[in-house]
Amino acid sequence: MEVKTSLLDNMIGVGDMVLIEPLSEDTFIENLKKRFDHNEIYTYIGSVVISMNPYKSLPIYTAEKVEEYRNRNFYELSPHIKFVMSYVAAVCGKGQEVNKVKEQLLQSNPVLEGESSTSSVFVPITLSICHFTPLRHSGYLSYLLEKSRVVKQPRGERNFHIFYQLLSGASDDTLKKLKLDRDFSKYNYLSLDSATVNGLDDAASFRTVRNAMQIVGFMEDEVQSILELVAAVLKLGNIEFKPESRCNGFDESRIKDKNGEYLKEMCELLGIEQSVLERAFSFRTVEAKMEKVSTSLNVAQAYYARDALAKNLYSRLFSWLVNRINESIKAQTKTHKKVMGVLDIYGFEIFEDNSFEQFIINYCNEKLQQIFIELTLREEQEEYIREGIEWTNIEYFNNAIICDLIENNKNGILAMLDEECLRPGTVTDETFLDKLNTVCAEHQHFESRQSKNSKFLTDHSLPHNCFRIQHYAGKVLYRVEGFVDKNNDLLYRDLSQAMYKANHSLIKILFPEGNPAKVNLKRPPTAGFQFRASVGTLMKNLLTKNPNYIRCIKPNDKKAAHIFTDSLVCHQARYLGLMENVRVRRAGYAFRQPYEPCLERYKMLCKQTWPHWKGPAREGVEVLLKNLQVRAEDFAYGRSKIFIRNPRTLFFLEEKRRQCLEDLATLIQKIYRGWKCRTHFLLLKKSQVVVAAWYRRFAQQKKYQNIRSSALVLQSFIRGWKVRREYRKFFRANAGKKIYDFTIQRIMQKYFMGLKKTMPSMSPVDKSWPARPYGFLDGMHQELRRIFHLWRCKKYRSQFTEEKKATYEEKLAASELFKDKKALYPSSVGQPFKGDYVEITKNPKYQKLNSLVEDKVLLADVVSKINRANGKVRTLSSVIFLLTKKSFVLADQKTGQVKASVPLLDLSSVSVSTQSDGFFALKLKEGSTSAAKGDFLLSSDRLIEIITKLHRIGAYHSCGLTYSLPFRFLVQFKQDKVCVKFIQGTPKNGNGVACKRKNNRLLEVSVPSP
Repeated sequence: MEVKTSLLDNMIGVGDMVLIEPLSEDTFIENLKKRFDHNEIYTYIGSVVISMNPYKSLPIYTAEKVEEYRNRNFYELSPHIKFVMSYVAAVCGKGQEVNKVKEQLLQSNPVLEGESSTSSVFVPITLSICHFTPLRHSGYLSYLLEKSRVVKQPRGERNFHIFYQLLSGASDDTLKKLKLDRDFSKYNYLSLDSATVNGLDDAASFRTVRNAMQIVGFMEDEVQSILELVAAVLKLGNIEFKPESRCNGFDESRIKDKNGEYLKEMCELLGIEQSVLERAFSFRTVEAKMEKVSTSLNVAQAYYARDALAKNLYSRLFSWLVNRINESIKAQTKTHKKVMGVLDIYGFEIFEDNSFEQFIINYCNEKLQQIFIELTLREEQEEYIREGIEWTNIEYFNNAIICDLIENNKNGILAMLDEECLRPGTVTDETFLDKLNTVCAEHQHFESRQSKNSKFLTDHSLPHNCFRIQHYAGKVLYRVEGFVDKNNDLLYRDLSQAMYKANHSLIKILFPEGNPAKVNLKRPPTAGFQFRASVGTLMKNLLTKNPNYIRCIKPNDKKAAHIFTDSLVCHQARYLGLMENVRVRRAGYAFRQPYEPCLERYKMLCKQTWPHWKGPAREGVEVLLKNLQVRAEDFAYGRSKIFIRNPRTLFFLEEKRRQCLEDLATLIQKIYRGWKCRTHFLLLKKSQVVVAAWYRRFAQQKKYQNIRSSALVLQSFIRGWKVRREYRKFFRANAGKKIYDFTIQRIMQKYFMGLKKTMPSMSPVDKSWPARPYGFLDGMHQELRRIFHLWRCKKYRSQFTEEKKATYEEKLAASELFKDKKALYPSSVGQPFKGDYVEITKNPKYQKLNSLVEDKVLLADVVSKINRANGKVRTLSSVIFLLTKKSFVLADQKTGQVKASVPLLDLSSVSVSTQSDGFFALKLKEGSTSAAKGDFLLSSDRLIEIITKLHRIGAYHSCGLTYSLPFRFLVQFKQDKVCVKFIQGTPKNGNGVACKRKNNRLLEVSVPSP
């Protein structure tokens, strides 16, 4: 068979860049362009394949093409990926199971692309995940999902495709079940400026995804669960928060009223109680050892928690999808022999605005470039030195220094980022940049305006909030904004536990850390740490494999056929290091092979070496090449390999071998036919001997089985006797511990059963508790008493109504204000706080007064007003004291006429004594309109309730009221400041409290002795 097209003859351009003349960047790009224009998309650099994307279908993958390339040498035909992918054919085989797995593997791509792909300003479809596919067992290993895109997208880009596909392609019935609307603008997480992309049909893509899920093996309920989680993410983005002031003076986040419907619908989709999720958005629980501290979240923290939940919900759903697909398409055999993987990863990214995602993507590319250097360039040189072949040393850039700048455990950029994220105190992107400026300032590949290196201080191309790294592909400017948050990626434990409570088929699987029985107090690893560990694992995996490189190049940014952009292709060739690879290949010999396989392949070309060469393999190769008259300058002898300089020499050997094989085939056919006839005769002749041999074999097997079974019976009896003899020596030694353990177990059982029968009542005031039967149980006995009392109190509180709960809160506030401070307080404990003691809303005499008060009346009572002139208590003309949220009002008891109305904002402080009297002074702010006649000195039997309500209202409005309980205090009566002094004694009237004005500066109040 005559070869029509080889790597060397009848080739468009140069098929192997090693043979190009002259070698330069211009001729390199020109050769790629020439082959691309003639639909030759594959080009070699030795064993490396360069693949140009034609953006159209080419007839180069047909069955005829596959057959044409089958069992052909590397240099026999034009370049093709088949020579690399032939490994797949070698390990895959054929059959129904292989076809099924192949179809599932192909259909898994639309599912993963819908979940992990987006649309960017550069490429309509951009993978936001790196994955490694081991083909031997057909599975995916994902390394990075750009989950920050779920909550925020760069300008000109949109969210993951699945959101738009769901809203565009799902049926009305499906959307109704998911509580969704087709209008993109109703969802905050969806970017509207790039909602639609030319060339992408989201509705058709959704149908493709659904069909692919069915082929891969997803059940219908699994598909519905996936769509519910996607819908829940969209609902989550519409939840907004507002601040709400608390009694302690701090703001607490609350879900806006208009967003309550979104939360309700999300909870219905996930099967979560709405109150559980509301609390998780309002409070955060910090747990350390045996202590738990619950703190309220402000609005900013609530939005952070919402976005963190959305990102984690989506990323964990994607990880579950990958695992589910791997489970469906994994091979049925349990044996593990060989593995072949395809690594599909981001290219080097240099955008106008580069952030944390571009930083770790470029770090991964640096590591891959390092492997490429070690396994391709460096091995080429080392092999020549090892084989003793003359070598012209080539200098090349080793990017290990850049990898060390990023990943060094002590002072690498990722280590500094993790250290900044984990340290206490205020942590921002700016503090992270300051740390980099301090640690990495002297590194030759790190640049920053704030660093100690003075040459960058006036570099206006380097903003103050950025740093620049000199990668192997060029300089990249990174903006530090978002580095800390994206690296932290922290999900509050309250949200994980809330998710775990969901009645949904997937949520408990996605949030296992929410299980309260498996609380882990360790801080979860950062995103950078996880990615660095994943990259390290990937590098170790790749270093143990035999890599074959396929360098993919995009000819244009328009995804159009027949367009070749020289500058774009040149840029890609530079950051892929293709020119360096060509230089190394051209520096030596294009082909090398150990002597043994070389002699085995070509030994039929020489009579001295055919059919068997009895001497060393190297001498056989020397005889072979000398007999074929190959020029000495076209090859060289290494210590273990033959090195061929020109592929043309190799093709010459292949052509000679093909011609010789045709002659050998005829000889083999003749010998085989004779051997087949003789074998058939000998088989008939020996049939009797074979039958007899099989019978004797059967008889001996039966005899052997009988002897073996008898031996096993004897062995079992002897072993049992020996074990029983040895066991008797240790029986008494272990009996004591067993008796002790049994006794303790019975004591504890009896203790718990007795405790169960003698439990006290459920009343919180019941102080009784059963006596402990044994002294060593004292600690546990008291701890059980404490736990039971806490549980009993919790049960008792859970029975309170909202009204009763509010009453107890007021009583609690009164206790905090007056307990052990005011002698009158104990008598008020048993009296409920009614608020309205004069029935102002029902009494027709006070209807006019009630209508004059704008706000709701919180307290209405009759109090005694102290005369400012003589200090006497006006008992006969007592006034009505009304208290609202904004003011207090004094009105005539008989007529209901308003005497004074004072806004609470005019109050500066409230003073009461420590005695059992009911006096209290309402002090007004100087300069206020209500302070013209001076402060108010009042007396009431319900002093405790009045002051408590005043305190709660002031705290709610943050009025800044102060409260004091001295033995004496000052009040302002018109122009005079009068000291109110409390003395103990017996008033002249025999009981009650007496008040007397001594002079212009003193007012004495006589209080009965306790």
